Amino acid sequence: MEWIRPEDPDYDETRKLFNAMIDRRPAVIARCSSPGEVAEALHHARTHNLDVAVRSGGHSVAGMSTNDDGLVVDVRPMKSIQVDPEAKTAKVGGGVTWGEFDRATQQHGLAVTGGRASTTGVSGFTLGGGSGWLERSYGFSCDNLLSVDLVTASGDLVTASATENPELFWALHGGGGNFGVATSFTFQLHDLGPTVTAGLALFPGEAAPEISRAYRDLALSAPDEVGTALVYLTAPSEDFVPPDMVGKLAVGMAYLYAGNAEEGEEHARPFKELGPSVDLIDAMNYADFQCMIDDPPDHYNYWSADYHDHLSDEALDILVDSAQRLPGPNSQQLVGRWGGAVGGPAAANTPLQHRSAAWVSHPFGLAETREGWQEAKDWVKQFRQDIALHTTGGVWLNFIGDEGQDRIMAAYGEQNYRRLSKVKAQFDPDNVFRGNQNILPAER
Repeated sequence: MEWIRPEDPDYDETRKLFNAMIDRRPAVIARCSSPGEVAEALHHARTHNLDVAVRSGGHSVAGMSTNDDGLVVDVRPMKSIQVDPEAKTAKVGGGVTWGEFDRATQQHGLAVTGGRASTTGVSGFTLGGGSGWLERSYGFSCDNLLSVDLVTASGDLVTASATENPELFWALHGGGGNFGVATSFTFQLHDLGPTVTAGLALFPGEAAPEISRAYRDLALSAPDEVGTALVYLTAPSEDFVPPDMVGKLAVGMAYLYAGNAEEGEEHARPFKELGPSVDLIDAMNYADFQCMIDDPPDHYNYWSADYHDHLSDEALDILVDSAQRLPGPNSQQLVGRWGGAVGGPAAANTPLQHRSAAWVSHPFGLAETREGWQEAKDWVKQFRQDIALHTTGGVWLNFIGDEGQDRIMAAYGEQNYRRLSKVKAQFDPDNVFRGNQNILPAER
């Protein structure tokens, strides 16, 4: 166990999160290498009456992996990865990131739905559901869970699976970190890679209305193996970007085919025939693709999200109009194609609602300064207001900041929320784990 306090030289670096807007100062950070050390840290918190936060990757845009004047259970030292290529399973520690996970499983040509940013932690991503490029083929990451080991608020070590604590296992399929500190996960893996057809394409911003409509129609007709999204962004100053596009609005397209690379090339052809100015969609290493859109660190972030059953021309016009007002060169407007396994049979076995949605919109407000963050936030909120008539009312909690209890209820629905509350009351009756998208324990 390593205890890090404000007077220690590595305190500031250890407490630092992905979202620069979150600048909190915990009283102590407990870097835990085992479940026993997690239990020891939680005992320390109880003894000293400290609020508890849990950190794995630190990508929570709302800063839920830290606090002020409390204790942070930091599981990042738990880096074990055990891949069984015959059973096609992987057991990983609670501190593993998706970049580490993908590199390990791809040695055996295996994968599971993982984060779109390689630095995202497996733990928080999966417990929140886990939306990634492979979701239309394999469902969310939580749909592929075989078991989870965690330490409860009382310090007990428990395992949740389909046969052991099954109600807790259900709750961990999207209920977040409300029930304990996850120390390991076992996943069912799928044959994929290491070479896939994947990559990014870029279109000029002035073509946004036409490209958006054409992309929508192609994505709707594409097979479930195609994972894709449209991203409105400011074209970066990179060698592969034509000079006349740099610094201007552009329309990006991400593409991944979860299967044979030659088949992926065939299904990519209609998208490529839209005539992008930059076409980087080709045979490539899957793990490398997973790193292609890693978010820049040290930015001030404000995100949100909504679900859509349909993307009408009017809805697309709202997306494009919003994109034309991006607040700063790092903000992005994203719309991703759901469907396939997202709304398949596994959907009924999770607390997450509205999984039948065909699309998700996901505005990223990013600023380089704290002052610019307010403009980014206002832009996100304005978009959500403008697009409201075209949404289902559902939300993906991993995609948003702290937007209140109503949005938490929207993610689960009243019936599932009540069921989650009962699980919460069993494993965390005092709501020790409340530094999250919080589920209140049911009254006994």
